[in-house]
Amino acid sequence: MATPTYDADDLQRRMTGAIANLRQELGGLRTGRASASLVEPVQVEAYGSMMPLNQVASVSVPEPRMLSIQVWDKSMVHAVEKAIVNSNLGLSPATEGQVIRLRLPELTQDRRKDLVKVAHKYTEAAKVAVRHVRRDGLDILKKMEKDAGLSKDDHERMADQVQKTTDQNIAEIDQLLAVKEKEILTV
Repeated sequence: MATPTYDADDLQRRMTGAIANLRQELGGLRTGRASASLVEPVQVEAYGSMMPLNQVASVSVPEPRMLSIQVWDKSMVHAVEKAIVNSNLGLSPATEGQVIRLRLPELTQDRRKDLVKVAHKYTEAAKVAVRHVRRDGLDILKKMEKDAGLSKDDHERMADQVQKTTDQNIAEIDQLLAVKEKEILTV
């Protein structure tokens, strides 16, 4: 059996991937303001297959509480409208030719609290992913110490490096949550 190798860059890349996923999930959470990322997960049935909305239309934010979707192909307007309605975003599209406007309603205080809970859930999932990467790194170090004769001092030094990387990424996750929570609760 091949001896596993320790790669700090790979661990950092995997942790950064968890953070990137968190950013995407938090970006999809609706706050009081319109954001083009709100409609990123919408899939449109176009040309016989499912496509992301941004591949059949351009999304802009002309006002703080409105999204404007410019559909490129006139025949796709109805399909885009249908996809938005079916996406469970709670938005009602208003169509004017090839432009679809989505007005975002005001959020209630209860809905804001629910969104904060969802943000906490996403954040905890990202922290768990980072901790899994840390565990994988520490397991590799243990195997290297046992199989390849890695010295105890080197093992401890590398384990400290893994822990520092983990702590930095957890702090970044907490920072992302704090920013999103403030954004959601701001009326």
